[in-house]
Amino acid sequence: MALPQLKLLVNLARIDGEVAEREKKYITNIGLANGVPLPDVVQLLEKSHENIDLSNLTDELKFSYLLSLVQLMKIDERLYQEEIRYCSQVASRLGYEQTVMFDMMLHVRETMEDHEKKALRDLTQKYLSK
Repeated sequence: MALPQLKLLVNLARIDGEVAEREKKYITNIGLANGVPLPDVVQLLEKSHENIDLSNLTDELKFSYLLSLVQLMKIDERLYQEEIRYCSQVASRLGYEQTVMFDMMLHVRETMEDHEKKALRDLTQKYLSK
């Protein structure tokens, strides 16, 4: 299930024209943690991806995808309108109201403890349509 998530992250990282080293490392770590071989991750980083299937995801996976996108967006400590717009569109495709981005932007940090992630997941659950 990690391939769609990695493709979303690659698309976000490529928005500003190049994938920074910290972004590559973040995406690679997520890929490796989910059993995606390094050569496959490297290949994914080389191009943008269309038609990413986001159907049949659990609420937990939806939150995980959105959290990783916002963490990646904030990793270089510069926020671009295009990145925020992309994350909002993905949130919508995942079944969230786009206003979920307000809470995500406010609370997401590059590294978060499990209890912080759970509290944020509980907070953002109200934005998820059933």
